Amino acid sequence: MDIQSGTYYWPTTMPSPPIYPQLTEDLNCDVLIIGGGSSGAQCAYYLASHHLDVVVVEKNLIGSGSTAANTALIQYAGEKMFTDLINSFGEDPIVRHIHLCNQAINDIEEAQTICSTPFEFRRKKSLYFASTDDDLIKLKQEADFLLKHDCPIAMWDEATISSHYSFSKAGAILFEQDGEINPFKFTHALLEYAHTKGVSIYENTSVNGMTCQHDQVNVRTRTGHNIHAKRVIIASGYEGTDIRKEPNTSFVSTYTVTTKPLHRFNGWYERSLIWETARPYTYIRTTTDNRVIIGGLDDPTNYPEARDSKLINKRNKLIKEFNKLFPHLHVEADFASSAFYGGTRDGLPIIGEYSDYPHCYFLFAFGDNGTVYSMILAKLLAETIVNGPPSDSKLYHSSRPLITKNKKASSPLS
Repeated sequence: MDIQSGTYYWPTTMPSPPIYPQLTEDLNCDVLIIGGGSSGAQCAYYLASHHLDVVVVEKNLIGSGSTAANTALIQYAGEKMFTDLINSFGEDPIVRHIHLCNQAINDIEEAQTICSTPFEFRRKKSLYFASTDDDLIKLKQEADFLLKHDCPIAMWDEATISSHYSFSKAGAILFEQDGEINPFKFTHALLEYAHTKGVSIYENTSVNGMTCQHDQVNVRTRTGHNIHAKRVIIASGYEGTDIRKEPNTSFVSTYTVTTKPLHRFNGWYERSLIWETARPYTYIRTTTDNRVIIGGLDDPTNYPEARDSKLINKRNKLIKEFNKLFPHLHVEADFASSAFYGGTRDGLPIIGEYSDYPHCYFLFAFGDNGTVYSMILAKLLAETIVNGPPSDSKLYHSSRPLITKNKKASSPLS
């Protein structure tokens, strides 16, 4: 799959990352993780402390895939409102999902205190504004639901927004406990930690095929070596669907601009994350070296050539969208990329277990909160491998049923 193209900011922030060898021999292990991006790193991080023989293989260099293009807004709210998800899954499961997302953000924050390499995690407020007056009713319903379950949010009216920002909107939810990270440093930090705990990591080691047997999986590399694993986690992002199609996933094209550094951010309350109710939508964040990342303007284009041909035009449109909010802040594009973006049709990420791939787990943390979702799924998969599947894994399992009953739920932050 031709996932992305363009120029990428995050790798420039770590010009001399750790280097790992290519696999040059056959191996036996307890768990093989296929994929050296953030999802694979999160799996390795959680498995590292369980006295298992764990191996990670990456076909290129660590963090060189979707991780390099990840805009890394760390949020628990996603593209589909929770009040819409309730219609498919019921209230109790979605309240539990919110709790797990919040816990995942806490776990990311904790990881920065554990790993030796900092990855620029910072707590951030995020403003989710109504793009049109018609969106305001749904936004208020969403805020009422979140407040009902003690989530740290506030519903802001037009006057409050305009007193904190250089723009005015009819209404917005202010999320108090979101965050942001450097996803490239995050991936390397987790893998460095796992490596110190005995996890073996190999770059430039591409998988050529798998044979699932009654007690193990035999994985072949393009260089002709074999890895015999008791369990395999396919954490290769969107390319996991090249191995096993998942009907609950879908793809669009998305675009990102990273600007040159700014000298001031006046009219931008606490440099918060900013996103909107429009679909497709635009989202904005800043970086520790004072750049602005502007992303979105998703397009239904499914062909890489057509996707990439629109990059210049989309780059310019993203700059214009930023200027609508901050006309007094002059930004100039420094990096721009186009990429495929995967989501799920029902709005939740997926732990894929399939009868034709025994002993294998597919981590499909698709959606606009992919880093948070990966943290949830990686933790659940580690628990599954060590102690058996926890009850929460049912919510994300590929065979999950849709629940329509809205039952009374407890606080997602309890």
